[in-house]
Amino acid sequence: MRIDIATLFPEMCERVLDESILGRARRAGKITVNCHNIRDWSKDKHRRVDDTTYGGGMGMLMQAEPIYRCFLDITKDMPQKPHTIYMSPKGKLFNQQKAIEFSKKENIFIICGHYEGVDQRIIDKIVDEEISVGDYVLTGGELPALIVADAVARLCDGVLSANVCFEDESHYNGLLEYPQYTKPEEWEGMKVPEVLLSGHHKNIDDWRKEKSLEITKNNRPDMYEKYLRSIGEN
Repeated sequence: MRIDIATLFPEMCERVLDESILGRARRAGKITVNCHNIRDWSKDKHRRVDDTTYGGGMGMLMQAEPIYRCFLDITKDMPQKPHTIYMSPKGKLFNQQKAIEFSKKENIFIICGHYEGVDQRIIDKIVDEEISVGDYVLTGGELPALIVADAVARLCDGVLSANVCFEDESHYNGLLEYPQYTKPEEWEGMKVPEVLLSGHHKNIDDWRKEKSLEITKNNRPDMYEKYLRSIGEN
């Protein structure tokens, strides 16, 4: 898979993407993630990419042309248009199912807005989906773009050691994850549940399922009800 991120702060994105599991996966060629500075496609001698908004209002707006020139240049050799995402608080809420959906794409192009966002015409021209990571507003689209890139990339073949690494996690199957423990068996007077020490795999699986249901019901009743509907229970 290839992910391209168009941003005003490529160094900020690179610092995150070059670390830990994603950094190793990039260096091993398991995934390709490129960060592009939109200013490089500005025709302004000062590399300016924003201007005031028509109709008045506070703040500056990113212009369509530099973003479009960046998009055309980066995607010119691709066999087909990449799935193009604009990170926006107005977008559809990002979740694990969206991450799975995006991970099946060959190419993703993510646009990071800044200031007051981007000219609507670039959204109308090239964007397939507007995506939000939550009901709040940040200073730019870089952190949301990194969240999407991380969540998607880790689902790609070879990034994690095995599919079970993510198939057993929160949200993947509609439930939140069960509690987990490591050595020592007792810490600060708190012991690891006996069932996890038993070696009885069915009992362990049953305990984990029970705890997943319990945690989901308590922490995310909306998810719990949705899960019950999905398995046909009222």
